[in-house]
Amino acid sequence: MKEIRLKALAKINLGLDVVGKREDGYHEVRMIMQTIKLYDEIEIHKADKPGIRVKTNLQYLPVNENNLVYKAAQLLMDEFGISKGVSIKLRKVIPVAAGMAGGSSDAAAVLVGLNRMFELGLTKQELMERGVKIGADVPYCVMRGTALAEGIGEKLTKLPPMPKCSLLIAKPGIHVSTKFVYSNLKADQLAEHPDIDGQIQALRDGDLRRLASLMGNVLETVTIPAYPVIGEIKEEMLNCGAAGAMMSGSGPTVFGLFEDKEQARAAYERLRRGSLARQVYLTRVFNNGGAV
Repeated sequence: MKEIRLKALAKINLGLDVVGKREDGYHEVRMIMQTIKLYDEIEIHKADKPGIRVKTNLQYLPVNENNLVYKAAQLLMDEFGISKGVSIKLRKVIPVAAGMAGGSSDAAAVLVGLNRMFELGLTKQELMERGVKIGADVPYCVMRGTALAEGIGEKLTKLPPMPKCSLLIAKPGIHVSTKFVYSNLKADQLAEHPDIDGQIQALRDGDLRRLASLMGNVLETVTIPAYPVIGEIKEEMLNCGAAGAMMSGSGPTVFGLFEDKEQARAAYERLRRGSLARQVYLTRVFNNGGAV
C-alpha cells in the first residue's frame, strides 16, 4: 500500500465532570464522549526517503514533532524500525484548540493509517494503548462512538449509541487555554455535578430529550465568567429550539442538539449571520458502523 486516505472525526462531550485532582497534577474526570461527523482529512504517502514530512492547509500549525500527527508517525516508525519515510497531508476542518479533540483525532488516524500501510498487525486495543503516550484523548479517537471516559480520560467503557439528531457547532473567535481552565477550576468547591449516570441511562433508553436535559460541563464554571460569549452562544441555541446546548471539553466551542432538522438549519443560518461565532457547522452524530 503506497498511500491511504483517512477521516479524523471530531468529538463532543455530552457530560464532563471533574471528580478530583491527582498528586501528579492531572485531574480525574468522568465524562461521556461522542464522535460527530465533522472531520479533518489525512493523506499518508509512503516515501523511499527516510523521515516524516507533514504538510497542512493552515500555515500557523507546526509541521514538526510539535504536531501530534508527526508524534504518532514517529511513535510507530521508531517502535517497528520502519526505514521508509512517510509524507502526511493534513487538511484541517475541525476548529483548532476548540475542545473537540481535533489534534488527537488526527494522531489517531495516523496510527490507524500506518498500521494498515505497513501491515503492523496491531489490534484496535493495541493502537489505543500506544495512543495514550501521545495524549489522553487519542485512545478514544481510535475507538470512536459513544463512551464513558474516566481517569485522565484514558479509561474507556463503550456505551449504547447516541440517538440520531442534528448537531450545531459554533466556535467564537477566541482562544481558551486548557491549562488556564484547569488551573482556575475549584474542583473541591463545585456546587453541582452533571448526572453522568442519568445520562448513561438515557442512552440505554434511547431518550435524546432526557440526555440533553442532563448535559453539564463543570469547566463552564471557569470559562463562561471569563468569556461570556460562550454563555451567549448557548443561550442563542436554546432560544432557537435546541433540546440542549453545552460547551465541549475545555472550550470554547459550543454545540446544540436539535430534534428538528429545520430548527437546526434556521439556528445555523442565524449564528452564521451573527457576530457571536466565527466558525459554524451543521452536522450529525457518528456511531460506529455508520458511514462518515
